[in-house]
Amino acid sequence: MKHTEANLPSIPYAPRSIQKGVPLKHLLDREAVDCLARNVSLVYPQFDSLSFRQFALTGLDSLGLKERGRHIALALHQYLPDSYEKAIGILLASLTPPQTESDEVGLAGFFYLPHSCFIAEYGCDPIYNGGIDPFKTSMYAQYELTTRFTAEFSIRPFLIQQLDRTLSELIGWTTDPNPHVRRLCSEGTRPRLPWGVRIPTLVANPAPVLPILEVLKDDGSLYVRRSVANHLGDIAKDHSELVFQICERWLNGANSELKWLIRHAIRHPAKRGNETALQLRAAAK
Repeated sequence: MKHTEANLPSIPYAPRSIQKGVPLKHLLDREAVDCLARNVSLVYPQFDSLSFRQFALTGLDSLGLKERGRHIALALHQYLPDSYEKAIGILLASLTPPQTESDEVGLAGFFYLPHSCFIAEYGCDPIYNGGIDPFKTSMYAQYELTTRFTAEFSIRPFLIQQLDRTLSELIGWTTDPNPHVRRLCSEGTRPRLPWGVRIPTLVANPAPVLPILEVLKDDGSLYVRRSVANHLGDIAKDHSELVFQICERWLNGANSELKWLIRHAIRHPAKRGNETALQLRAAAK
């Protein structure tokens, strides 16, 4: 089912004007909509790009970044095939080549926020796929998306609605050769992810995701290990003693990279003067 870079059409890259210092909502503006319309038209000639642009641009100026992503996703839904699987196939074919290194994608990746919103909005419910379960299609789409932008936001409805099924898929991705995919396994499951919808089940009980963190704590990429540290920091807000126990266990035989992860994970309780956190950070130097 995966396509290769060799058989991709020549897709224009996201607008170069998407850079740090630009107000965030302008990361999805007229230029981005034009680029998206052009990319989709290249792989789906029947696409009514003019009507799509009119729909997507109507009322866009008054919206913030996240609202713009959802609004453009709605426009895509109006002008792509009714079948979710067919629509996702078109969107995936229109993606630029994947990022294979551990460098962060950066703000330019927000060009793909509408794609993320499309999966989150229409990828959980069989009603948008002719009654056929779209789970596998959505997981594949998020695998591909996370190598261009991130799927940490679009994966969350699946964790909320189908926790065990989604975690089972993510466990398999923890050994993927692409660091962006491995990072998604930790970042997408953070219970209190900034900008993301909270996952109440994992806020109350983080145990189901701990096996993912165990695998990734020794990941070869700092990009991934930083996510594990931030994930533990999230858990510590509700279950500090659990995090302290995990860190104490990980300290046994820890190398310098894992010691850094431990210090980073408990930095916030340490700043508040928590004695256990301070002792653990001192032991992890």
